[in-house]
Amino acid sequence: MEVEFGLLLLFALFAVFMAIGIPVAFSLAMSAIAVMFYEGNPSWLLFQRMTDGMKIFSLLAIPFFILAGELMLRGNIAQRLVDLATAIVGWMRGGLGVVNVFASMLFGGISGSAVADTSALGSILIPVMKKSGYDTDYAVNVTITSSIAGILIPPSHNMIIYSVAAGGGISIAKLFFAGVFPGVLMCVCLAGAAYLVAVRRGYRAETFPGMRAVLAYAAASIPGLLTAVIIIGGVLSGVCTVTESAALGAIYALVVTAVLYRDLTWKDFVESLKASVRTTGMVMILVGGAQGFSWLLTIYSVPEMIISGLTAISENRFVIYFLINIILLILGTMMDMAGLILICTPIFLPVMVQFGMDPIQFGMIMMLNLGVGLCTPPVGTLLFVGCSIGRISMEETVKTIWPFYAAIFVALMLLTYIPAISMTLPRLLDG
Repeated sequence: MEVEFGLLLLFALFAVFMAIGIPVAFSLAMSAIAVMFYEGNPSWLLFQRMTDGMKIFSLLAIPFFILAGELMLRGNIAQRLVDLATAIVGWMRGGLGVVNVFASMLFGGISGSAVADTSALGSILIPVMKKSGYDTDYAVNVTITSSIAGILIPPSHNMIIYSVAAGGGISIAKLFFAGVFPGVLMCVCLAGAAYLVAVRRGYRAETFPGMRAVLAYAAASIPGLLTAVIIIGGVLSGVCTVTESAALGAIYALVVTAVLYRDLTWKDFVESLKASVRTTGMVMILVGGAQGFSWLLTIYSVPEMIISGLTAISENRFVIYFLINIILLILGTMMDMAGLILICTPIFLPVMVQFGMDPIQFGMIMMLNLGVGLCTPPVGTLLFVGCSIGRISMEETVKTIWPFYAAIFVALMLLTYIPAISMTLPRLLDG
């Protein structure tokens, strides 16, 4: 009973701290410390766990990924990618909606951030779409849902967080490879939804500019797109570690935006550094707090309890997969993504592995599930950013977002029940 009360106290304190507005990282740490005192255990054990979690070498890649994304965000890369996407797919009915999805797929592979995707592409495309006769809710819905591509398509710092939360034994290179097909699949499903909604609403198509224009826009975009190639190529070739490749990517992003494109000012550079330091600090504190919290969950045998509870409902692994997807979708509406990755991975990963799922595949499923949470009320970051850019209320946006939720759910189910979607490319690394 003592253990059960300690676990109840852990979750109760965390919920209370969150309810009164304390940041997630501190809520995790404070609730864990309080339970350690309640149990009479030495507090240094918990702090040791927290600091050990922040000393993992691969975490050094995160500030470089964030810096590269910030430089790309302020270096006018997004406009070049929008021009390229418009030239390629803008001729379709409701073409700007499909352009939005395609541009997100390209930009997500450079920035690795869904928020940067929404901020950069939304600032360009939402006003253009409104001016071209598209409804504001449609423009915002396409923008925020397609921005999830930045979480799946490599490089993604959330995959590094997942690897750390899983104990550090999962290859980050394989996680990067695993995200390619799921990211493309999700974007294809969203492009289909964008097209169908556009046809139903009677949106017009853009004029095809000709192959010469397509090639010109492609040439202008290639230097920016090479950022992702440098980062991923360095890791896969074995020449660089993930951290070293991330550093090279940040340096290359600086050279491209400041020297080649000449769009990055000194003020932009300073702001990029400030944003990177601020975000990295929040991530590191969150990692430390979550490591202590997760350690207590393991001590209280929470994964075993969840396995017992789920098997009491069904022993069919496909049913278990579906139930965990639903749980993750619900949790994603309540908390920030990074915190949930750190908390949920130690809980649900052992369950999924026991029921026959590869940890890499589960990582992709978790990314997509929690990415949806960024687009849902009440704490959806992408939803807030998109509505702010589009100057529309969240209520109006959510009323018509359901076709896009449905498209992502289709991609999620395919990803869950067809392992080859996420596992084909990682297996090539073993071959």
